[in-house]
Amino acid sequence: MPRGSSPKRERQYEHIKESAERRGESTKRAEEIAARTVNKERARSGESKTASRSSLEDISPSRRGGLRSHSGAQGPTKEQLYNEAKQKGIEGRSKMDKAELKRALGH
Repeated sequence: MPRGSSPKRERQYEHIKESAERRGESTKRAEEIAARTVNKERARSGESKTASRSSLEDISPSRRGGLRSHSGAQGPTKEQLYNEAKQKGIEGRSKMDKAELKRALGH
Protein backbone atom coordinates (compact mmCIF):
# COMPACT_ATOMS: atom_id res chain seq x y z
CA MET A 1 0.00 0.00 0.00
CA PRO A 2 1.18 3.55 -0.66
CA ARG A 3 2.55 5.54 2.24
CA GLY A 4 -0.04 7.65 3.98
CA SER A 5 -2.96 5.42 3.08
CA SER A 6 -5.76 5.35 5.60
CA PRO A 7 -6.62 2.41 7.85
CA LYS A 8 -9.83 2.03 5.84
CA ARG A 9 -7.84 1.57 2.61
CA GLU A 10 -5.50 -0.89 4.37
CA ARG A 11 -8.50 -2.99 5.44
CA GLN A 12 -10.00 -2.72 1.96
CA TYR A 13 -6.70 -3.89 0.40
CA GLU A 14 -6.46 -6.92 2.71
CA HIS A 15 -10.11 -7.84 2.15
CA ILE A 16 -9.78 -7.71 -1.65
CA LYS A 17 -6.48 -9.61 -1.57
CA GLU A 18 -7.88 -12.39 0.62
CA SER A 19 -11.00 -12.63 -1.54
CA ALA A 20 -8.92 -12.99 -4.70
CA GLU A 21 -6.77 -15.67 -3.08
CA ARG A 22 -9.90 -17.61 -2.06
CA ARG A 23 -11.01 -17.50 -5.70
CA GLY A 24 -7.75 -19.20 -6.65
CA GLU A 25 -5.59 -16.27 -7.75
CA SER A 26 -1.88 -16.44 -6.97
CA THR A 27 -0.63 -14.25 -4.12
CA LYS A 28 1.14 -11.93 -6.57
CA ARG A 29 -1.96 -11.56 -8.76
CA ALA A 30 -4.20 -11.06 -5.69
CA GLU A 31 -1.91 -8.26 -4.49
CA GLU A 32 -2.03 -6.63 -7.93
CA ILE A 33 -5.84 -6.79 -8.07
CA ALA A 34 -6.13 -5.34 -4.57
CA ALA A 35 -3.64 -2.55 -5.21
CA ARG A 36 -5.26 -1.51 -8.48
CA THR A 37 -8.72 -1.52 -6.96
CA VAL A 38 -7.72 0.47 -3.88
CA ASN A 39 -5.69 2.95 -5.95
CA LYS A 40 -8.67 3.54 -8.22
CA GLU A 41 -10.94 4.09 -5.22
CA ARG A 42 -8.40 6.52 -3.74
CA ALA A 43 -8.25 8.45 -7.02
CA ARG A 44 -12.04 8.61 -7.29
CA SER A 45 -12.38 10.00 -3.77
CA GLY A 46 -9.59 12.58 -4.17
CA GLU A 47 -7.14 10.85 -1.83
CA SER A 48 -4.31 10.66 -4.39
CA LYS A 49 -2.30 13.44 -6.02
CA THR A 50 -2.79 12.15 -9.56
CA ALA A 51 -5.55 10.20 -11.26
CA SER A 52 -6.04 8.83 -14.75
CA ARG A 53 -9.12 9.80 -16.72
CA SER A 54 -10.37 6.21 -16.66
CA SER A 55 -10.07 6.11 -12.88
CA LEU A 56 -12.32 9.11 -12.60
CA GLU A 57 -14.80 8.48 -15.42
CA ASP A 58 -15.16 4.69 -15.42
CA ILE A 59 -17.60 2.81 -13.20
CA SER A 60 -16.19 2.34 -9.71
CA PRO A 61 -14.65 -1.06 -8.87
CA SER A 62 -17.06 -1.60 -5.98
CA ARG A 63 -20.07 -0.86 -8.20
CA ARG A 64 -18.75 -3.16 -10.94
CA GLY A 65 -18.21 -5.95 -8.43
CA GLY A 66 -21.71 -5.49 -7.07
CA LEU A 67 -23.21 -5.63 -10.53
CA ARG A 68 -21.34 -8.82 -11.37
CA SER A 69 -22.10 -10.52 -8.09
CA HIS A 70 -25.84 -10.07 -8.56
CA SER A 71 -26.04 -10.93 -12.23
CA GLY A 72 -24.79 -14.49 -11.89
CA ALA A 73 -21.94 -16.21 -13.67
CA GLN A 74 -21.99 -14.92 -17.20
CA GLY A 75 -18.41 -15.74 -18.08
CA PRO A 76 -15.92 -13.23 -19.41
CA THR A 77 -16.92 -9.64 -20.13
CA LYS A 78 -17.33 -8.35 -23.67
CA GLU A 79 -14.09 -6.39 -23.23
CA GLN A 80 -12.22 -9.56 -22.22
CA LEU A 81 -13.65 -11.42 -25.21
CA TYR A 82 -12.75 -8.55 -27.52
CA ASN A 83 -9.15 -8.50 -26.26
CA GLU A 84 -8.88 -12.25 -26.76
CA ALA A 85 -10.25 -11.88 -30.31
CA LYS A 86 -7.75 -9.10 -30.95
CA GLN A 87 -4.88 -11.34 -29.83
CA LYS A 88 -6.11 -14.09 -32.15
CA GLY A 89 -6.54 -11.67 -35.05
CA ILE A 90 -10.26 -12.30 -35.60
CA GLU A 91 -11.59 -10.06 -38.39
CA GLY A 92 -14.68 -7.90 -37.77
CA ARG A 93 -14.40 -8.10 -33.99
CA SER A 94 -15.15 -4.41 -33.48
CA LYS A 95 -18.66 -4.84 -34.91
CA MET A 96 -19.45 -8.01 -32.92
CA ASP A 97 -21.59 -8.15 -29.81
CA LYS A 98 -20.74 -10.36 -26.84
CA ALA A 99 -22.56 -13.44 -28.18
CA GLU A 100 -20.86 -13.11 -31.58
CA LEU A 101 -17.47 -12.76 -29.95
CA LYS A 102 -18.14 -15.92 -27.91
CA ARG A 103 -19.06 -17.85 -31.07
CA ALA A 104 -16.04 -16.56 -32.98
CA LEU A 105 -13.75 -17.62 -30.15
CA GLY A 106 -15.46 -20.97 -29.69
CA HIS A 107 -16.63 -20.30 -26.12
